[in-house]
Amino acid sequence: MTANSNALQNITGAIALAGAGKMGGAMLTGWLAQGLAPSRVVVIEPAPSAEITALAAKGIRLNPKDAGTVETLVVAVKPQSFRDAGTVLKPLVGNATLVVSIMAGMTIAAISQVCGGAVVRAMPNTPAAIGRGITVAVAAKSVSRAQRATADSLLRATGSVEWVDDETLMDAVTAVSGSGPAYIFLLAEELARAGIEAGLPAELATKLARETVAGSGELLCRSDLTAATLRQNVTSPGGTTAAALNVLMGKDGLQQLMIRAIAAATARSKELAK
Repeated sequence: MTANSNALQNITGAIALAGAGKMGGAMLTGWLAQGLAPSRVVVIEPAPSAEITALAAKGIRLNPKDAGTVETLVVAVKPQSFRDAGTVLKPLVGNATLVVSIMAGMTIAAISQVCGGAVVRAMPNTPAAIGRGITVAVAAKSVSRAQRATADSLLRATGSVEWVDDETLMDAVTAVSGSGPAYIFLLAEELARAGIEAGLPAELATKLARETVAGSGELLCRSDLTAATLRQNVTSPGGTTAAALNVLMGKDGLQQLMIRAIAAATARSKELAK
């Protein structure tokens, strides 16, 4: 049993999960896998998947008519739907309720206005589905040390957690790590497409791209070296890698594209709060 398993079991009271889609469902799976009793969990999800519905047979309370107030509410609904969902969420929140939001763009102030409670704003990413996510969180001043520990345990069930004190950083966090997996998947997609253009059979190009991206990511994870050093280690002067990097690192290459992409995602995250 891991230290976080013990921490989850030490959380008191009921935990409500509003929104059990891919990210909310991944968090719920992580909680249950680490020993949280299903009977402790209330799930609010108007269109539950077959997997979530099956969990009701194991003891979770799915869409109860009156759940009452809960000690902890995790909000995983789409940010565009949040304000409309407020009438359902508000009755779950008492003065001492911890509210953990994983919605992109929604500020602590906006969440407090709709739900009340002591708010932690967090941004996970989709590798949470396999326990390899990274989440960044920031707590309102009203969040107690014990509530912050509860939030940390719930978020850590799907990967690592970093805390920041400045909420304004969360839009950039969303752009880098929240949306980041899509950039990596696009890299694999386009690497395969370029391989096909170079003459490789589609199946082989796809497998080469997939395994190269996955293996390189694992190497980066396990290594103490920086990404720049690992890149340099692959690159022989005047070799094939150098020829490709001359294109990728040239004027209007990947660096400038990524700066523009992150800026666009950051701006959109700020817009979502309006």
